[in-house]
Amino acid sequence: MPQTILEIDQLKKYFHIGKNKRGAIFVRAVDGVSFTVDAGETFGLVGESGSGKSTLAYTVIGMYKPTAGQILYRGQSLGVEAGRRPLALKKELQIVFQDPGSSLNPRQTIRQILEVPLRLHRRELKKSELEQTVIELLQKVELSPDYMYKSPPSIGGGEKQMVGIARALAPNPSLILLDEPTSALDVSVQAKIISKLIELQAELNLTYLFITHDLSLMRNVATRIAIMYLGKICELASASEFFQHPMHPYTQMLLSSVPVVTAEEERMKPKKVLSTGEIPSPVNIPPGCSFHSRCSEKSRPCTVDDPGFIEVSPGHLVRCHQFPTDTSAVFDEREILHRQEPGPVPFIAPLVDPFSGLVEGRTSDE
Repeated sequence: MPQTILEIDQLKKYFHIGKNKRGAIFVRAVDGVSFTVDAGETFGLVGESGSGKSTLAYTVIGMYKPTAGQILYRGQSLGVEAGRRPLALKKELQIVFQDPGSSLNPRQTIRQILEVPLRLHRRELKKSELEQTVIELLQKVELSPDYMYKSPPSIGGGEKQMVGIARALAPNPSLILLDEPTSALDVSVQAKIISKLIELQAELNLTYLFITHDLSLMRNVATRIAIMYLGKICELASASEFFQHPMHPYTQMLLSSVPVVTAEEERMKPKKVLSTGEIPSPVNIPPGCSFHSRCSEKSRPCTVDDPGFIEVSPGHLVRCHQFPTDTSAVFDEREILHRQEPGPVPFIAPLVDPFSGLVEGRTSDE
């Protein structure tokens, strides 16, 4: 049975941005999210810009304090900022940021950048061993030892991201959060980054929480996939089940918008669901189901009541009023999440080349 390494339970993160006559105004960036991540898997978190996926990652890593809910790593609470977490716990969770250029100090050499986490988390290393450890980290990400004398402005975007990955590996973590690690890079280097991440996961027994907007990429690398919309999870399933039987109208809309090249690829896609409207402001989320203003299949309950999770098949959860709410298929979402036993997911050929840059533009959630 898989071991749960990370548990998110009804996590909320609100940002206070002002007040009006009715009281305080909040941006509900993450609004009651629950899921678990098992050791050794790649859990894909997918959504449009503004869905809250990066905010969730920053809350898990400790950059933000949760407004409500629980974050547990191997049963230990992570409900405080990183500065108040035990050092032994902080080393277990690392993050690779979206923009490698802004995440590395331009005034430091690569050696200095990599030595910081080594000095902080691996204090058993002697001064004479630091240089050799830096060399080993660079070699793990296929960079030559000469790079330790370079500074971030003197190397390319893909090389900067490799340094960012090496920095995340330095403390010997168990869980790495990947916040759109390839979206700021040229298409020509995206495949190399992804291949290296897969290789490192197998070699070092790593667990990934992979945040992205690219569904075709998740088809090849994720064990399970969750779709996030306006701060909430609307569908969660194993990767194979997700692409074979997408259930939520928003998921179907995302999949049907992926460009294809051949008629065979077109037949593999779900039914065509047109994208209508724009994602509402997280300051003024519609009542009821937050997707109903863009949904072509909405009914009256959708505009009034926020749906709960429905288990449409083992391990496949959907938050939608289209499915029956008066049968044994309705569960408390925490009960469902805690008893999932996902099996291995076979490789599935993508609809199109996952590194072809299907979605362009800036994808930061902030």
